[in-house]
Amino acid sequence: MTSGKPSLKLDKVERHYREGESRLTVLAGADVEIAPGEMVALVAPSGAGKSTLLHIAGLLDRPDAGEVYVNGEACGSLDDAGRTAMRRETIGFVYQFHHLLPEFSALENVMLPQMIRGLSQKVAAERARQLLDYMRIGPRAEHRPAELSGGEQQRVAIARAVANSPYVLLADEPTGNLDPETAHYVFDALTALVRQSGVAALIATHNHELAAKMDRAISLDHGRVVPLQFG
Repeated sequence: MTSGKPSLKLDKVERHYREGESRLTVLAGADVEIAPGEMVALVAPSGAGKSTLLHIAGLLDRPDAGEVYVNGEACGSLDDAGRTAMRRETIGFVYQFHHLLPEFSALENVMLPQMIRGLSQKVAAERARQLLDYMRIGPRAEHRPAELSGGEQQRVAIARAVANSPYVLLADEPTGNLDPETAHYVFDALTALVRQSGVAALIATHNHELAAKMDRAISLDHGRVVPLQFG
């Protein structure tokens, strides 16, 4: 991944919703750029538009105006199949709840997105083991999600999110369901992975302590992205 261009760029993004006869503006010219290997915290009150911003950045929703660029490629003109392929190959997602497939082991959960992309079972298994080892959960690779703790499940989910070497990692409250000690442990593992892989990470969180540890923090004010300072 090169450092000459942002891995993720939202340019003058707008998103509006209809409420009866009125129009609700959620995003009004939102601008974001995130460089390879950069961690950006998204901190804003509920209802401010965090989820909308993440959905548009992740190509799960289309903006009403503006453009989304992933590794320099404009995504606005892509059809549904093109957007699906872009998500699968260049964007990783981590949610508050891990959403692991319960019938598969930790190893298999990390292998699956790679095999869907077309990698062989052998190659997918090798990379999955490397990622689980990196997340310090390798000895639990053969366990199913129900046999793992909350922190272990979330580390598997992070490994799965980066299994296809995405340019962009989007996380929505990735430690919000964990106790404080486990949250810090998972966050430290996530940070190490971002630095090592060079993925650009946008992480929505209500945890100001964790947000302050990232490279910078942003918020939403009347639909626009603004910088956020702590202390």
